[in-house]
Amino acid sequence: MDKLTTKFSLLVLLFLLSCGKKEERILLETKQPYILILGTAQDAGYPQIACQKECCKRVYEHPENKRLVSCIAIVDPISNESWLFDATPDFTKQTQLLSKHLKNKNLPDGIFLTHGHIGHYTGLMFLGKEAMNAKNTPVYTMPRMKSYLTNNGPWSQLVKLHNISLKPIKKDSVIVLNERISIQPIQVPHRDEFTETVGFIIINQNKKALFIPDIDKWSKWDRSIVDLIKEVDIVLVDATFFNSGEIKRDMSEVPHPFVEESMQLFKNLSTSDKNKVHFIHFNHTNPLLIDGSEAEKIVLENGYHIAKQEMVISF
Repeated sequence: MDKLTTKFSLLVLLFLLSCGKKEERILLETKQPYILILGTAQDAGYPQIACQKECCKRVYEHPENKRLVSCIAIVDPISNESWLFDATPDFTKQTQLLSKHLKNKNLPDGIFLTHGHIGHYTGLMFLGKEAMNAKNTPVYTMPRMKSYLTNNGPWSQLVKLHNISLKPIKKDSVIVLNERISIQPIQVPHRDEFTETVGFIIINQNKKALFIPDIDKWSKWDRSIVDLIKEVDIVLVDATFFNSGEIKRDMSEVPHPFVEESMQLFKNLSTSDKNKVHFIHFNHTNPLLIDGSEAEKIVLENGYHIAKQEMVISF
């Protein structure tokens, strides 16, 4: 064989070997359910579309700085089950990351939706006939969300073709998933143009995790977030913006609790209660997306945590 033919043959062999290579699995030694962070960015992702700011340029120049849209999963290694919280535009990548924590499963056993903004439900499209053509994937929905998906295309097609199976849930009810894990939806104030908005309390036997990726302001809620933090073991809360003036628009149009506001509200919590708090759902302008930033140092020095992609939180 000439050199060109030999080189081509080697390339083909390498390609075939790489295709046949088994995907890496991350099967943790723990025998207890855990939370897996599958994304930390706001709905539009990081970097955001058409963004030419320095915060986005650092991703264009160094793609490893990219972050997926906010999403978590609860993984039960005992039963080899998992449930996803929100179906984001990064659904394909996030289900692939989740599958590494499971044995021979490529989809979660169910999906819980928080609300009808683009970063939280549009990933359902990948379950449709144009993509994997899934069969009856359980999707847990509040009443308005169920109505929205049922009566508006293209989502209604997912229901009609049985790509998804809508499972109705109500605020403050408890959904038992298996003998260890239950879920409780809690309604929160947000811009509810199409659907209501909920957070979730994830119950693992005697322990609880709170997940609220979106809320307008803590003061608008009829519950005390401070009291709730004391009652649970893990907290993952809205950190869309670090402080006021972060974006050049009227921020009252997109209300969220600034991280600075949350830290001020939480300042009298005990050290152990502060240690429960993990900030998540960062806008592309939020300096908490930058490892080692001054903002990150402030949050950590005050006793809180910053959610990181593929972080595992045991409870």
